[in-house]
Amino acid sequence: MRVKSTLKIILDERDISIGKCAEMAGLKKETVRRMYNDTTMQYQRDTLGALCKALNVEISDILSLEDNEKI
Repeated sequence: MRVKSTLKIILDERDISIGKCAEMAGLKKETVRRMYNDTTMQYQRDTLGALCKALNVEISDILSLEDNEKI
């Protein structure tokens, strides 16, 4: 199993850019870009909290578990 970011799906559905999301959440654009592209190696609690608050979602909405076989 691996953790997968689904931030791209949320932002694309809402037509929110990476830069706009970073601004809304008070995060660095690069941090949001890594989450968007699912290249983040470690998920910081503060980052997840800021994204959840800014986008009005739960952690389970932006992170999911995926079988390694799907990679």
